[in-house]
Amino acid sequence: MKSVLYLFIIAHFAINPSILFAQNDCPSFENKFNSSYPQCIHIHRQEYILDFLKESRSPIKAVDTAYFDFYKADVTWWIDATFQFTPDSEEFQIATSNGSTKPYKQYAKLFFDRDGAKFELNVYQSLGLIKNPEYSDYLFMPFMDLTNGETSYEGGRYIDLKTSNFGNDGHIQIDFNRAYNPYCAFSGGYSCPVPPKENRLKIGIYAGEKKFKKPH
Repeated sequence: MKSVLYLFIIAHFAINPSILFAQNDCPSFENKFNSSYPQCIHIHRQEYILDFLKESRSPIKAVDTAYFDFYKADVTWWIDATFQFTPDSEEFQIATSNGSTKPYKQYAKLFFDRDGAKFELNVYQSLGLIKNPEYSDYLFMPFMDLTNGETSYEGGRYIDLKTSNFGNDGHIQIDFNRAYNPYCAFSGGYSCPVPPKENRLKIGIYAGEKKFKKPH
């Protein structure tokens, strides 16, 4: 059954489903400077790569795994953000890489500080995926930043969240070390959501996945 759901997610989002299911032991945010954090991110990335090889529709073959590239794990990019829910937001269409659109709704706005400046990012909920009870809590935060086209994929990167990540205290922790590329970064033929203008940051996010080193 899970393989069917994997295919549904890939067809709808062109993302790697390992992001939703991979789990490993990591320090808590309060103990994030624990020396085990880099190893935690290393394990997460190994699971991420290995899951490409398990998926029949993956754009990656075993010989391609050497071309993955990541920024060095940097715990300072695991940040605390505040948020505001946006329950009255209206449905809108997010453009995709192949010219189609997909329906979403803004779920919340995030606010965080970095290097003395303030930034905002929107979190979205898919109106297609919300109909599936097993993934009704899935949230999506696509973003672009000043590294795009330089050290990271020009089409932007993604971070996945769940509704349960949003606590009652108005805070949420976002780990940019887990930012990943859409399938379109590896191969053509996929329909990948393009980060909306409001999620295009005027700062370089030097964390997470870099450009795939093999051209396509």
